Amino acid sequence: MTPHPPASARAPKNPSSALLPEPLAARMRPRTLDEFLGHEQLLGPGTPLRTEIESGTVGSMLFWGPPGSGKTTLGRLVAQYTDREFVPFSAVTEGVPRVRVIVGEAEARRAEGRGTVLFVDEIHRFNRAQQDAFLQYVENGTLTLIGATTENPSFEINGALLSRLRVFVLAPLAVHDLVAMVRTALSDAERGLGAMHLTIEDAALETIVTEADGDARRALNSLEAAASFVARQRGGAGGGVITAAAVRDAMQARVARYDKSGEEHYNLISAYHKALRGSDPQGALYWLARMIEGGEDPMYIARRTVWFAAEDVGLADPTALRVALDARDTYHFLGSPEGELALAEAAVYLATAPKSNSVYRAWGAALDLARRTPAEGVPLHLRNAPTKLMKDLGYGRGYQYAHGVPEAYIPQDYLPDAAAGSTLYEPGPFGFEKEIAKRLAWWADLRAKAERSAAPEPGAGAPTRDQTDG
Repeated sequence: MTPHPPASARAPKNPSSALLPEPLAARMRPRTLDEFLGHEQLLGPGTPLRTEIESGTVGSMLFWGPPGSGKTTLGRLVAQYTDREFVPFSAVTEGVPRVRVIVGEAEARRAEGRGTVLFVDEIHRFNRAQQDAFLQYVENGTLTLIGATTENPSFEINGALLSRLRVFVLAPLAVHDLVAMVRTALSDAERGLGAMHLTIEDAALETIVTEADGDARRALNSLEAAASFVARQRGGAGGGVITAAAVRDAMQARVARYDKSGEEHYNLISAYHKALRGSDPQGALYWLARMIEGGEDPMYIARRTVWFAAEDVGLADPTALRVALDARDTYHFLGSPEGELALAEAAVYLATAPKSNSVYRAWGAALDLARRTPAEGVPLHLRNAPTKLMKDLGYGRGYQYAHGVPEAYIPQDYLPDAAAGSTLYEPGPFGFEKEIAKRLAWWADLRAKAERSAAPEPGAGAPTRDQTDG
């Protein structure tokens, strides 16, 4: 493949923006790699991907990134630079029958010596069986598949297909890139808003790029709406200043980038959980608010909060679990927005509580021990003896009733022989577990004293039948 022709040869001139019906974001779509803002780590001079695009040697790939990060534009540039037909395809509105038509056209095009880039937007919308439809055509070179997704490919893309694609991660655009893009759109008389002779206040520019959340399309849509608002105010006359107030009046309410079933769902709940574990109430409240504002189910958050109380606070503060459960019940009783305050209260309490995963580790150790000794019988002295036969067989014999002594503690074994001596729970050094450690030490001292002393007289503290029945 020969190097790509100059940009002027590949990028046809557009008529003036006044004659174009497309939105500003479509008109300002980058026509060359040099116009493509951001993603320097992928497309900067000398990077592998840029070199492959410019030399025409690209294979099938997947672009993973948030809305407005340039996935579709980059797909178009790949086709343009490699002189391949660009065929857009939406996994939302089209299906496998359309793929077969595209494949037929691609095979005919290939016979004439030209390749095809099939750009599949929102490829994660295809189920795994539908994704298999691409495999053979990617393998035999009929298509160069470029998929675009906002979802984590590890969860959403068929492993067989994913193994045949190179994955490139596109991050949200940086603020300085958005600023440059907005200023270019404002001054470009050919494709942008230059013919309107507008200026923009620094505060208005800051509002646009902040509200965009790294989304180029959102930033340009906001700029276009604000420009139209100013033009209407001036009766269609040119000139005018885009103010912060004009931007706020023209923009719709900012919507958080959040998908309750996608990766952001797991990212935000993970951040919330880790902030709680890290004893940072500020971080916990922030991520809690982000989830609430993004539309997350508050009862899901409440369940995760209860889970955290049991796993990460544990017996360092036994009240924590009660606080978490009360927050759940309060939200269930009050609903939004009043019930959200209970979740916030629980978040602050848990973040500032002493932490211990001793019970969590002990439970894991207990499960492991139980799985390694699944057939161990219950020692005879721990068994219930409701019938004469069972008593004759020794059930319950030798069991010592703890309340038969002043300390209410008589050392005896409560594990089967195969597990004897196992220590599953060890208290942590913080909070209430310091008191638990004192209790365990007290019982250990009693046990040591009992072992040093003579055995009790036969029949002392002998249990009644009721006392041995469980």
